[in-house]
Amino acid sequence: MAKFGKRTTAARAAFAGKENLSVEDAIALIQGNAKAKFDETVEISMNLGVDPRHADQMVRGVVGLPNGTGKDVRVAVFARGPKADEAKAAGADIVGAEDLMEIVQGGKIEFDRCIATPDMMPIVGRLGKVLGPRNLMPNPKVGTVTMDVADAVKAAKGGEVQFKAEKAGVVHAGVGKVSFDAAKLAENIRAFVGAVAKARPAGAKGTYMKKVSLSSTMGPGVSVDVDNAVTE
Repeated sequence: MAKFGKRTTAARAAFAGKENLSVEDAIALIQGNAKAKFDETVEISMNLGVDPRHADQMVRGVVGLPNGTGKDVRVAVFARGPKADEAKAAGADIVGAEDLMEIVQGGKIEFDRCIATPDMMPIVGRLGKVLGPRNLMPNPKVGTVTMDVADAVKAAKGGEVQFKAEKAGVVHAGVGKVSFDAAKLAENIRAFVGAVAKARPAGAKGTYMKKVSLSSTMGPGVSVDVDNAVTE
C-alpha cells in the first residue's frame, strides 16, 4: 500500500466523505487545503455521456473565461506578410511559416496555442501527427484558423480555453488559480460548464453531464452538484 506524506494525508482526510457539493463549497474546500509552494491551478473534469469515436457525439468548443486563467499562454501563429505583422503586434510569442514548421517538426514546441491563417493550412497540415495529439492543431471550429489573427491572439492571451472530449467522454481544463477570489473562480467554473452544456452534440443520448469534479493541481478531487454548476 502506498504511503502518503503528511500534507497529502491531511488533504485526503479533509475531502473524505464529501461529494456533490455546491461550486462555492467545493472552492472553499480546495482553497483551504491547497498547500503547495506554488499557485496551483484549479482544474475541472467533466464526465459526459458521449462516445467521441462517433462523429455525431464529439464535444469540442471554446469559451472565454470571464476572469482569465491566471496562466501566461504562449501563442504561435502561422502567417505571412501583413498578417504575420498583425500577430506580432497583438502579442504572439512565435510567428512564422515554413521556418516555424521546421521548428515544430524538430520537436521544439514552446507554445500552448497554435493559430493559422487559412492559406497556411497546407503547411500546418503536415504537422498533424505532432500537433494533433497535443490538441494544438488549428481548427476553424474553435477560431484558430482565421484571418483575424490579432483578435485570436488577444483572445488566447486573455483567458480563452479550448475543450475537447477525450476517448472516455471526459473533458478537462484549468479554470483559474487557487489564489483567485472565490467568486471569480465560481464565475469561471460556471462559464466553462455552461459552454460544455451548449456544445451538447446531436448524437448524445440520455444523461449528458454525468459528473463534474474540481481539484487543485496537487490536491484531491471533489464532485460538484451538476445542477448547481450550470445555474447562473
